[in-house]
Amino acid sequence: MNVTATTVWNNCLMFIKDNIQPQAFKTWFEPIKPVKLSENSLSIQVPSKFFYEWLEEHYVKLLKVSLTKELGENAKLVYIIKMENTYGNREPFTEKIPSSNRASVPAQELDVAIKSKNPELKNPFIIPGIRNIKIESQLNPNYSFDNFLEGDSNRLARSAGMAVANKPGGTSFNPLLIFGGVGLGKTHLAHAIGVEIKDKYPERTVLYISAEKFTQQFIESVKKNTRNDFIHFYQLIDVLIIDDVQFLSGKSGTQDVFFHIFNHLHQNGKQVILTSDKAPVDMQDIEQRLLSRFKWGLSAELQTPDYETRISILKNKLYRDGVEMPEDIIDYVAKHIKTNIRELEGAVISLIAQSSFNKREVTIELAQQVVEKFVKNTKREVSIDYIQKVVSDYFEMDVATLQSKTRKRHIVQARQLAMFFAKKFTKASLASIGSQIGKRDHATVLHACKTVDNLAETDKQFKKYIEDLTKKFS
Repeated sequence: MNVTATTVWNNCLMFIKDNIQPQAFKTWFEPIKPVKLSENSLSIQVPSKFFYEWLEEHYVKLLKVSLTKELGENAKLVYIIKMENTYGNREPFTEKIPSSNRASVPAQELDVAIKSKNPELKNPFIIPGIRNIKIESQLNPNYSFDNFLEGDSNRLARSAGMAVANKPGGTSFNPLLIFGGVGLGKTHLAHAIGVEIKDKYPERTVLYISAEKFTQQFIESVKKNTRNDFIHFYQLIDVLIIDDVQFLSGKSGTQDVFFHIFNHLHQNGKQVILTSDKAPVDMQDIEQRLLSRFKWGLSAELQTPDYETRISILKNKLYRDGVEMPEDIIDYVAKHIKTNIRELEGAVISLIAQSSFNKREVTIELAQQVVEKFVKNTKREVSIDYIQKVVSDYFEMDVATLQSKTRKRHIVQARQLAMFFAKKFTKASLASIGSQIGKRDHATVLHACKTVDNLAETDKQFKKYIEDLTKKFS
């Protein structure tokens, strides 16, 4: 009987198919092509380096058993990783090549012994230089659960975070979406979960990245024609933490690639943690299929801390910094700074600095001066919804009228002012502003902003509108 690479591989597939899930077989084994058989060595072609790495990590034992059954104890497997070259030749190059020439040829062969007696190779499929790439987690060890104090405002989010840290990918909190206003501890909690996971499971790959950085990397990969490498890299992560996911708003290409990465991670039991300044239901310009996945797990809100929590945060901050402060001063700061934790800690740092640099005793008077300046210099976060409400109230109309298609002059001007202030006071893109204010496009928002600038110079009454409304937002 003439034994060929195809017959050997088909026999292996019959064995493999009986031992794994149908979907896994279809995804990871159907695309493989047998190329050649040389004595006890079978060469197979796989679509990419990532594909090879996945087989090597998840199906090494299955491959070993199936091939040993066919070719005996000395069976070897040779991978041919198909790569596109720059000369238009898409056929796999099946000659063995030196490592220095790998960048200039369309494919490379990797010899991988199924059975190895080398004690250093714990996994016989490991190839030096490919699997041993260390990915830095980008986590800040200063953000831990120890200094993330629990209160009524954050109890659900903190408890969910602890559960995820104890069993990443193994709870129903996948994805875990932490949302809330500025300075309430979303980034701190996201880092704390990552730090705890790295401590408990040092072998797992954890990566923290901002949505903005993720988008920049994706754009760069498109420019360099390395989109698949970008996707494959993120599909290898065990715990992916993406901060400020609302930044993906309006970026359809980035949303599309994140959708595929998310699906892959979720289906393979990997953990996804997201932070956002708003709940999924309030996110604008995010594809529905992505929003539905955000809702698969748990959305936990971080709210403004209550008085007792603010006191605890201040005392913890002072304790960590080794500073003592009178109770009445702590009480004063906690009562007058209610907006967020970042401002609260900032005021304490300012107080300590004033006291130490100017050699002044920390008194209620000094606390009043610092808090007054701090609160005065802190800009309130203004949302597009809030802007539309303020403008509508000012012109004595409801928000639905402001957003309507009507071309009546006073309504058009109110709508243009809302767009102008949304551009001025928020970080939203023009497309996002237009979408939220009556489902207009970015060109309409750009035109509105130019019109407002022009009218401010030529129309005194219109200039007064701008001045009055600016006071309401400042």
